[in-house]
Amino acid sequence: MQVILANPRGFCAGVDRAIHVVEQALERFGTPVYVRHEIVHNKYVVADLKQRGVIFVDELCQVPDGAVVIFSAHGVAKAVYAEAASRELNVIDATCPLVSKVHHQVDKYCRAGYEIIMIGHPGHVEVLGTIGQVNDENRWRIKVIETVDDVAWLQVNNPEKLAYVTQTTLSVDDTRETINALRARFPRIVAPAKEDICYATQNRQEAIKTLTYQCDVIFVVGSKTSSNSNSLKALAVKRGTPAYLIDGPEDIQRNWLVGRKYIGVTAGASAPEVLIKSVIDRLKSWGATDVREMQWYPENVNFRLPKLPQRPIQLAIVNE
Repeated sequence: MQVILANPRGFCAGVDRAIHVVEQALERFGTPVYVRHEIVHNKYVVADLKQRGVIFVDELCQVPDGAVVIFSAHGVAKAVYAEAASRELNVIDATCPLVSKVHHQVDKYCRAGYEIIMIGHPGHVEVLGTIGQVNDENRWRIKVIETVDDVAWLQVNNPEKLAYVTQTTLSVDDTRETINALRARFPRIVAPAKEDICYATQNRQEAIKTLTYQCDVIFVVGSKTSSNSNSLKALAVKRGTPAYLIDGPEDIQRNWLVGRKYIGVTAGASAPEVLIKSVIDRLKSWGATDVREMQWYPENVNFRLPKLPQRPIQLAIVNE
């Protein structure tokens, strides 16, 4: 068996930034540090941070007064910021800058009187955060659709005053089809200045397309809660190559390798390189003799870390 590694793969700049934010908060403030929702959608990363003293919560009501709370890379609604301010919580915002860009677009469109169509997975935390950029009285202005078939049932008040945005981690191909359907039905619909799908999503999908030409089976390292990891698997299957979404080597079933000579390995944007190495080690233990990496242009995207607050007075009192 030969293993072909996708390139690029794994951590994107937004995920790398979010994890560094949590690590810096632990270093500066000590434990516990609270994070609203999973900082990124990966079981290994979340478990590792829990062991280091991070407490993950679903809502701010679970965070004690005076504590440090980090908002995840997926972003939060304006109401969450307001709640944190009203309780004087010490907030560190780790929202991916590309998600923040979508938030700004939604806010701009709403202020200009547009109705907004968001292409995304209903209930996904990024989608909920984006919807939450519109206040309750204007919530009717934003609607979520998931597939090209959803375009047919859309009801809007004014097709002449309509705009769209997308969840950053959706499949490029599927999103393009939905956008084309929107444009066909609403010719005056306004598009964002740039497509919202992030560079990392596009690059990892282009890499897995190449793998589908070269491999008999593909393993996508990533958690089931990760939208971009699911999209990678779906894209490979759609192109006719068997693919499996795995959290790590323990998920691999050996019968998946029967008759397979060329094995592709990639990872979603929230999966660390250590998991990819462990998958390769497992494949080597089962007879893989050659590992090579695809040729690709390197990603040179970096996002500046947010400024951390000084040691809060309330936190100092609690800790001392």
